[in-house]
Formats: sequence, C-alpha cells, structure tokens
Amino acid sequence: MQPAEIPHLTLVLGGARSGKSRHAEALIEAQPAPWTYIATAQAYDDEMRDRIAEHRARRPAGWQTVDAPLDLAEAIAAQPAGRPILVDCLTLWLTNLILAERDTAAAREALIAACERASAPLVLVGNEVGLGIVPENALARRFRDEAGRLHQALAARAASVVFMVAGLPMRVK
Repeated sequence: MQPAEIPHLTLVLGGARSGKSRHAEALIEAQPAPWTYIATAQAYDDEMRDRIAEHRARRPAGWQTVDAPLDLAEAIAAQPAGRPILVDCLTLWLTNLILAERDTAAAREALIAACERASAPLVLVGNEVGLGIVPENALARRFRDEAGRLHQALAARAASVVFMVAGLPMRVK
C-alpha cells in the first residue's frame, strides 16, 4: 500500500481542543517514518507539562521530537532531507517570540523561507485566535494581530489549509 500523498506545505488551524494536533499527526503518519515533531511549547507550569506529556504519549514510535521554542526556522532547516515534519504550534512560538522581545516580522520571514526550502512534507499547526472579541489590552491585541499576519502569510504559500472544528477537518484551500 502506497502512503497518501500530502502537499509540500499544509497549514492546520483551529481553536483550542479542536483536533488540530491529532489531524496534523495523522497527515504526517501517512508518510513513511521516521517523522520529526518540532515542538514550540515551553513547560512553565504543571498544567503545561501535563499537556506536553499527553502529546508525547499518544505519538507512536517513529517520531523524533525537536524542541524549538524560539528558533523555529533553524530547526526546520536542520532536519534530514526527505523527513516529514510537523510543527506544533505556531501560536505558542509566536508567544515565545513576543515575550522574548524578538523581531516577529524577521522571524516570520525566516520561517517562510525555511518552509519554502524544506525537502519533505511540512505540516504547521496554529490556533485561530481572531474569531473572538477584540482583546482589552495592547499585548493581547498585538498577539492576535501578529498571529493573523503569520497565518495569512503561510496560508498564501501553503498548498493546503485545513480549519478544524470539533475534531472535523474543513478544507479551506
């Protein structure tokens, strides 16, 4: 049986607990192993440590995890040629950049360039945060706006964009 073909770049968006990560993992696992899981989360508290442990526990053998809370473009570029890559999650990465006072526009451009150079299927996961009310503080508004810019830039280049709702994938592009 041949593996299902997936596009070079797929963007999977959705709300919290919408099934984004599971869907993205299934897309990558349809390719021959080994696979790379680039994780951007940082475990600052017990609840986040539990979330990270849950994600790791459900992945079968064949996954190599690379932690890249800030240097995502470099982590993508460092992967072996031909190895399918999953990045989870763009919005946690963006949070890390903002809190570290990094240049988000430069990081976004570096990420886009790394995605374009990747030699294997690449699936990116991000939280869609722009569907709610306008946040009351400047930092939250900046985050929402930066996430929107990041997702738009990646969606424009992606061959496939999926929006997850209640565990169901809705093909957008």
